[in-house]
Amino acid sequence: MENAEVVFIPGHGMGHLVPAVEMGKLLTSRAEWISVTFLIIGIPFETGVDSYTQSLSHGAPRLHFLSLPQPPPQRRENAAASSVSQDANALDHISAHKAAVRDVISDFCRSGRVIAGVVVDMFSTSMIDVADEFGVPSYVFYTSGAGFLGLKFYAQTLKDEHGRDISEYQDSEAELSVPSFARPVPAKVLPTPMLDKYGVLMVQHSGRMIRRTKGILINTFLELETHAIASLSDGNFPPVYPVGPLINRRGGGDEEVKRWLDEQPLSSVVFLCFGSYGSFSADQVKEIAAALERGGWRFLWSLRRPKVKGEFGAPGDYSDPKEILPETFLERTEARGKVIGWAPQMMVLSHPSIGGFVSHCGWNSILESVWCGVPVATWPMYAEQQINAFELVVELEMGVDIKTEYRSGTLMSPEKEDKNIQRPIIVSADEIECGIRKLMADHGRIIRKKMKDMKEKSRLALLEGGSSYNFLGHFINDLAHQAKYSRPRSSLQDSEKVKS
Repeated sequence: MENAEVVFIPGHGMGHLVPAVEMGKLLTSRAEWISVTFLIIGIPFETGVDSYTQSLSHGAPRLHFLSLPQPPPQRRENAAASSVSQDANALDHISAHKAAVRDVISDFCRSGRVIAGVVVDMFSTSMIDVADEFGVPSYVFYTSGAGFLGLKFYAQTLKDEHGRDISEYQDSEAELSVPSFARPVPAKVLPTPMLDKYGVLMVQHSGRMIRRTKGILINTFLELETHAIASLSDGNFPPVYPVGPLINRRGGGDEEVKRWLDEQPLSSVVFLCFGSYGSFSADQVKEIAAALERGGWRFLWSLRRPKVKGEFGAPGDYSDPKEILPETFLERTEARGKVIGWAPQMMVLSHPSIGGFVSHCGWNSILESVWCGVPVATWPMYAEQQINAFELVVELEMGVDIKTEYRSGTLMSPEKEDKNIQRPIIVSADEIECGIRKLMADHGRIIRKKMKDMKEKSRLALLEGGSSYNFLGHFINDLAHQAKYSRPRSSLQDSEKVKS
């Protein structure tokens, strides 16, 4: 087989890059004729992407990382698009790199490299246009679940075929019949962008763009989302390849945290961690502390400092958590609890002392909890996390609910003032304590067994003969076909000739 290149264009941040890199590792391990180039779109604050890609530069010879130059203002495409939200700005920032992506693909073509496909992230679907210009097949790598993807198609169809915006269901008690969910979906768990009059436009556009691709790679596996995957395989969508769980199983650790966990009894610790962008107000921190103190559980709590209003990026760590915690809380809980900053989540979840996970329900975190067999108490905050929590608790019955309708604004700007979005509310200590008690007590044992069963299935899916292994094989066969019979146009000028 002739050597060929697969170009990945990940979305912003580690949560999108890491599973894409894991996907690239699988591709190159299964097909020696494939090399993968990741086109990295930078953002103006630290995300850890640079250090991560540098750490991979020597250990994966057929994985290449190319940082795209920042475009000058006059080259930005969609410059007329309104910057009504930080989410819209983020998508516009990605789209502004179209010219840089064109240059890279043009260089590849001129050098004679065969491009088997361009794989775009769920947030970089604007790059499908560039792939089309060069006659290169495009695919989407969807870093969320199949259930949410089906909901996105539902929102797009609702608009295009029935003239209705799904945002009309905000504050509604309606329950929606979404094909990718076996149970009715309450409007209150719709993802935050779908309740925003601007965000829903991006959701609809994304659904239309994804339909144009030759296939959809999803970071999930058949045994976890059987119903959702079946609903996407009815011939109305591009071919679906569930190839997960794709997680970084070799994440770093923290020796102090590990030593503390080593001293705790089996399955006795509740772990609280709310993702790269999860943080709380002082009032909410006090409610969490009160619940943990009253409940009496052993706990490991990843507590992050929020960004001040107007700042972007991930939260930082407190120099001393005493500045935010109730007075003498650390002393009173010293024998059974530990408060830390950033958490080595995969290392923690895989430790045998962990008995439950209070999570924001980012899809990567859900997959990690499944991989480690740890039951979850759901506390979604932003993006699509509400629907992920619903799926875990109601659809899959592998979690318990703390506060599904909690929202903290958008990913990029938690302080965004938008009257169309429900403002954050304080979850009481009673609610938190009740949820954790269900997680760690009798009900938790029921869902823990389901999680343990799914843990085994997640591993089998990736082994030879497993569902994800086989779907990846189908995708590689499609790439081989494209590499054999497709010859990308060698320049943008050639593509313009074809258009004319």
